[in-house]
Formats: sequence, C-alpha cells, structure tokens
Amino acid sequence: MRAAGILLPIFSLPDPYGIGGFSKTAYRFADFLASAHQTYWQLLPMGATGYGDSPYQTFSTFAGNPYFISLETLVDKGLLTKRECAPSARRTDKDSIDYGRLYRERFKVLRKAFLKSGFEEEEEYRVFEEKNADWLGEYALFMALKNARGGVSFTRWEEPLRLHKKAALEKAGKELSQEIRFQKFLQYEFYSGYMALKKYANSKGIKIIGDIPIYVSPDSSDLWASPELFQLSADKTLKAVAGCPPDAFSADGQLWGNPLYDWKKHEETGFDWWIRRMRKCLELFDVVRIDHFRGFDSYYSIPFGDKTAKGGHWEKGPGIALFKAMKESLGEMNVIAEDLGMITDSVRALVKRTGFPNMKVLEFAFDASDRYGTNEYLPHRYSSNCVVYTGTHDNETLSGWIKSISPKERKAVFEYLDLHSRNPEKLCYALIRLALSSVADTAVIPMQDYLCLDNSARMNLPSTLGGNWVWRMSEGAFGDELAAKIRSLTDMYGRFKPEKKRRSGRKKNTVNEK
Repeated sequence: MRAAGILLPIFSLPDPYGIGGFSKTAYRFADFLASAHQTYWQLLPMGATGYGDSPYQTFSTFAGNPYFISLETLVDKGLLTKRECAPSARRTDKDSIDYGRLYRERFKVLRKAFLKSGFEEEEEYRVFEEKNADWLGEYALFMALKNARGGVSFTRWEEPLRLHKKAALEKAGKELSQEIRFQKFLQYEFYSGYMALKKYANSKGIKIIGDIPIYVSPDSSDLWASPELFQLSADKTLKAVAGCPPDAFSADGQLWGNPLYDWKKHEETGFDWWIRRMRKCLELFDVVRIDHFRGFDSYYSIPFGDKTAKGGHWEKGPGIALFKAMKESLGEMNVIAEDLGMITDSVRALVKRTGFPNMKVLEFAFDASDRYGTNEYLPHRYSSNCVVYTGTHDNETLSGWIKSISPKERKAVFEYLDLHSRNPEKLCYALIRLALSSVADTAVIPMQDYLCLDNSARMNLPSTLGGNWVWRMSEGAFGDELAAKIRSLTDMYGRFKPEKKRRSGRKKNTVNEK
C-alpha cells in the first residue's frame, strides 16, 4: 500500500525547556500527522549523545537520551515543581539547541526528580529492569564511572576499570551505587515516556520509523563491556576504525573513528548481539532504518591513528548470513536499507536478497552530465519497493539545495519538472509532488522541506563538528493550514486510505510488504 511520512527528530520539536522531548508538543505533532493523513513519523537515533552531539555517536546502542524526558511529565508526577524547571526555560533560543547549557543544567533538575522518586518500588520499574537486564546494569555503571571522572573517555580510565576487571567493577559498583541508581532512573523515565508516546501515535494510525547507526561509538558501554566483539589489539585498543574512502566530494575521505566489528566472532555467537539489538529496535519502532547498510556487504577499514581515510581498504562484511540469523530468531522484520553512497553490484545484490526496500533521494537525481536520464535516483527509474526522500538529515534542505546547485543542475531540475518558476516555495513543493507521485511505496519528506526552510535549518553537515543537530521547529509552525495542504497532496497521490480500510485484513507494514 502506498503511504507517506514526515522526518522530524524528537529533539527538533518545540519545547519550552531547550530541546524537544516526550512532551505535550510531541503528542500534538502526532495529531498533526494524523490530520495530514500521514502513515509514518520517522525519527533519528535517540541514544544519549556525547562530544559533538551526534545521534550517530552515542554512549550505548540500547540506552535512551535523558534530554528527551519530559519535564512536564515529571511535574505531573509530583517529582518536580514548575519553579524547579524554570532554569531550564531561561534564555532559551526557540529555534536552536544549546547542548552545552543542557549538559550543565538539565541533569541538576533530573537529579531533583530522582531524589523524590520511589521508582524502585514500582512494579513497572521491576518489569523494566528485568526486561533490560542484558544492558541496563553495565550502562548505568559505565555512565557512573564516566561522570565520576569528569566525562573523559573510558580509554583514559585506570587500567583495571578500562579493561573491565571484575574486582574493580564490584568495588566501583559499591562506591557509586547512588549514581548507578540515578542512571537507571533516567532510563526508566526515558522508556516510559517514549513508549507512552508511541502507543498514542499508533492509536492515531501513525507508525514510527526508527533509525539505527550500523556502528557503535568508540566511547560506549557496548565497546567497554563487550570488547571481544570488535577489532582490537592485544592491549584492548582499536586496531582499525570506520570511514569512507576519498571521492569527488572529499579528497581525504571521511574518518568516522568508530570501532569495527569482529564479524567472525559475531558469527561464532550466532550474531547474538545483533539479534538482541534488533529485538530492542523492533520493540521500540514499527519500522527500522539501518544506516550505512552497505557496511554489511563490505566495510572500509582505516588503520587506527591515521589522520585521514586515504590509507584505508575494503573488507568483507557478514553479508546475508546476518539477516538469515535475524529472521530465524525474530521472524519477518520491517526494515529500510540505507544504501546511499558508493554502491556496488554486490551491495545491490545483498539488498535484493533481504527484500528490504532501499532509499532514493531526489537531491541526488539531477546530474547535469546525465543526458539520457540514467541516474538511479530519478523517479522514472524507481521500482515500487523503495522509500523516496527529498533529502535526508545529511543533506541540505530543499530550499537551500535549489540555491546552491550549479546553473546546469538547476536547468536539469527545471526541465524534468517542466517548471521554470524561480519561486523557492513553488520549487520545493514541485519536488515534494515529484516524490509523492512516484511509484515508490513510501515517501518521506523532512519537515524542513514542507516548511520551505533554507539551510539555516539544515540538520547536519557531514565531517564537521559544531553547529549540527541543533535545529528546532518554531512553535506554531505546524497547524491546521499546513496539515490540510499536506493532506491534499497525500490523498491526491493515493498515499492514504481511511483507517477502517487500512486495518481490515492487514498484517504487514507497508514499507516491507512483498
């Protein structure tokens, strides 16, 4: 079934306390999506972020970001007063996130709520703790140790703790018991808040598309607690890291710095860690978008310590064996394969064997040298089993992209659309229509593009630090008028069915329907 959705991360929601969260505004946005006849709300990763604030570099693949905990909800529970929350609302830039200020002030407020909470006596918490026992304790200890050492990377901790020695961990666990309890409280509140929001969105006919990075952060509880799953030297330091080779856009390539998996070890364990990770994702999301899917076919390995990606080389990934193991354990999965970038025939073959829909991005479609319409991102080249985007979190906004491309590329856009208007809003909506009218089963449009915002609303500029992941939608930006406009386009291109018809006799999610 044809469907449509909107990409908007939780942190970009308007909120009086400096960052979007699981607040009343999130519920209003779910109402907006339902009114606009959308089927999907796509998020970005929701893990706890560190230096650089990237949701693709988090302290755990399982833990959630405490910043998303709704202070409004904590007030309603009687764990905070509005006065105690007030410092979080002072001097807030409504269109941007100040992560430094959040780091300095938000945890002070959350600790006050923790001290008033009897969360460990709640039956819901005991169920939560038991259900997440495979990661929660390790993560809480990891964060407690990190906070006790001023936030430095675990690679700089005392050797017994860095190497995860049992005696040192037991001693630290006793000394930091209060901080460990606080970290568990944060995760309980995060998951309670998120699952309540998801339940509400689902009740409105809105399905959640989650997003997971393929790699873990070099400063994560995942690497610290399970070093045997990664490519490490004898002293437990990294041997090689992830990235991308040099190309036309970057002469040095991209040096991401993420640890690489020891895929042989994963295979020996029956891919247990990945199965646990995907099981958690399928609990949290209705559909899972896996970032950098090509890394499962082959991945780029760069010697640890190199200053650029030039010295890297390609290594073989786990291929279809991983997804066969997942399917045997988890059954059918609703997954979107992010297959953008340097794609080879073997990557295409892997995506095809999984049956997962892949991604198409309109901003990649208009190559001025393409005289014969062979670019695979042009809509006339699509098959139905794909998800089309105008752009992603790593791209310019549509409005910014239109301004930045070369005159020849802009001419190619005009000719393909048979439109020659210089009006930015008309051009944005012409491209949105192009995505919605395509044969792709699913079309997802970033919220910035529906709002026709320029590059000041860009989410991320790859390979740069600072100024990324900070955009927030203005209060009042989404309302009845915009919902009606989006609803009209969605209905026009057959991407919505009335709820009763959508539910009758349906078992599969549209994104991965065969």
